[in-house]
This record gives sequence, C-alpha cells and structure tokens, in this order.
Amino acid sequence: MKIDVLTIFPGMFDAVLGESMIKRAQQKKKIRIKIHDLRDYTDDKRRTVDDKPFGGGPGMVLKVEPIYRAVKDITGNWGAKGNNKVVLLTPQGKRFDQKMAKRFSKLDRLLLISGHYEGTDERVKKIPVDYEISIGDYVLTCGELPAMVLIDCIARLIPGVLGDERSKINESFENGLLDYPQYTRPAVFRGMRVPDILLSGDHKKISKWRMDQALKKTKKTRPDLLKPKTE
Repeated sequence: MKIDVLTIFPGMFDAVLGESMIKRAQQKKKIRIKIHDLRDYTDDKRRTVDDKPFGGGPGMVLKVEPIYRAVKDITGNWGAKGNNKVVLLTPQGKRFDQKMAKRFSKLDRLLLISGHYEGTDERVKKIPVDYEISIGDYVLTCGELPAMVLIDCIARLIPGVLGDERSKINESFENGLLDYPQYTRPAVFRGMRVPDILLSGDHKKISKWRMDQALKKTKKTRPDLLKPKTE
C-alpha cells in the first residue's frame, strides 16, 4: 500500500514516520509513504497557499488552485486501475473509526489532504474527494495530526506490519467493546494483586473473564458502543 500526504508542513511528519512500527513497516516495504509539500504547487514567488475568505470573517482559507494541481499530479500517476481513494481531513467530515481503518487498509493507494487555517475552499471537495474525515469532535490547529493518526491506525492493520498478528484481534473497538484489563509482572505491587483467574492457567475461564470485563468496562465508560449502529 502507498499513502501520499499533501501538507504545508512536511517537517511535522519526520518524527512519526521515522520511529517505531511505521519506520519498520516502511523498511519491510509493507507500506510506502510520501509527503508532498503543497507549496510546490503554487505559481507565485511567495508560494501562497491561502487567502482571506469571501464574505469576510477571521482567519485564512486554503486556496483551491494549488490543491487541485497537487491532487491531479499525485493521482495522475496512479493509473486507471487500482483501489485508490482521496481523503480530505476536516472537522466537518465523518468521524474516523476502526471499521473505516480496516476498509482503508485494503486500498492500493490513499491520498490524505491536510486541512489548515479556517478550512479549505469548498470547491476542493469537487476535485473530487472520496471521503471527508474528522478524527473527533474537537478543534486542532492543523490537519497534519489527523493525517498521522490515520497513517498509524491504517498501517498496523496491513498484514506483516505487526510482529504478532494476534495482537490486533482482541483490542479495543475490534469486537465493538473496549479492551479487557491487562496485567504483567510482578503479581503483587504495593498490595495490589493481579486477579487470581489470570494466574490459574485455565485459558477457558480466563477468556470468559476477559470478555466479561470488556463488557463491564464498555458499559461503564462507552455505553454508546453497545447501541445498535445505523448507517
């Protein structure tokens, strides 16, 4: 899989892409990630990517022209075939979740457009953009952080990226529940004991305990996850 990212702050990605799992995934050629500087697609000496909004108001808006040129240039090399999508990261988008991450992990190519300032010119959505996505109901200063979140979440779902494929099976949100409590050595710390069931060696009982605990935690912390989903 290849992920392209369009941004005005390419340097923000250096640390995230150069460390830990994502670095290893690239080294193993399980995923290819390329960062594109939006300013390279401007046509003026100041490399202008934003302007004041029509109708007045605070802040600046990302211009449509450089984004249009960038998307056409990047996707123009994708070819006519393949499972490829363009995503605009915006607070007005659909909230990103694990189900969406799984769907994206099966793509051949993915282009992430990082929003900024007061947003992007509305005409960007007609370039076209396949998805508008938000990572949560809060405001960030830029779309680079959401792009990093998507990359991390998607990359770990690609076969061969994780050292142990079993580690992604029983995680939070994978089965509609939050993850069960986890413990490791020592068995007793400052009077706090690991539940006896986890030391019993009875894997059937341990599995049932974990499911019960996951359900209990979900009911308490995220009861919304237990409600029937409607599309």
